[in-house]
Amino acid sequence: MTSSTYRVDVGSQQVELPLVALSSELALALLITVDMGVEFMRRAGEELAGLLAPYDVDIVATVATMGIPVAVEVTRALGLDQYVILHKTPKIHLADAVSEPVRSITTDAPQRLLFDRARVGDVAGRRVALVDDVISTGASTGAALRLLRSIGADVVAIGTLVTEASLWEVALGEDAQRVHALGSIPVFRPAPDGSFVEDWHG
Repeated sequence: MTSSTYRVDVGSQQVELPLVALSSELALALLITVDMGVEFMRRAGEELAGLLAPYDVDIVATVATMGIPVAVEVTRALGLDQYVILHKTPKIHLADAVSEPVRSITTDAPQRLLFDRARVGDVAGRRVALVDDVISTGASTGAALRLLRSIGADVVAIGTLVTEASLWEVALGEDAQRVHALGSIPVFRPAPDGSFVEDWHG
């Protein structure tokens, strides 16, 4: 592989993702949902909802920010109206939020997931589908699962546009079997000739 993009199937759609180096030893193919366009997200949400529909979902949850377009379209396709967001940025309505520490592969510093206490009743005792744009190391997904379960949510399925490499399978343990994805991508290791080599383990 010598190009600076990576072609991947996301359900029935094929896209070229830019490769971005995180360090001298690691590069990622970036799927930026807010840049993908309305029609791409509509179809992806519809197809992901098709994978989640058998789980009789009551409400969809996601992690801000890139997961929000996924949650909107999956919620719409499932015929639901409400979804909930686990935030990473403190906001005025989150001063007394339920929180859970998290560290993301694309963020340098440790963060906290924040969930508005006013929305706890929307997920407690209900069948929740957790959706996101990409599951990579499993750190964000694991933190989201811990937070949702701590407030009484019954997380019945996990949906993502793509999984990245395979570290997430170990990190999520038994929850890995709940994951449904429209595609999969590797991480990349720079080669001496300037090209990138696929690494499906991570």
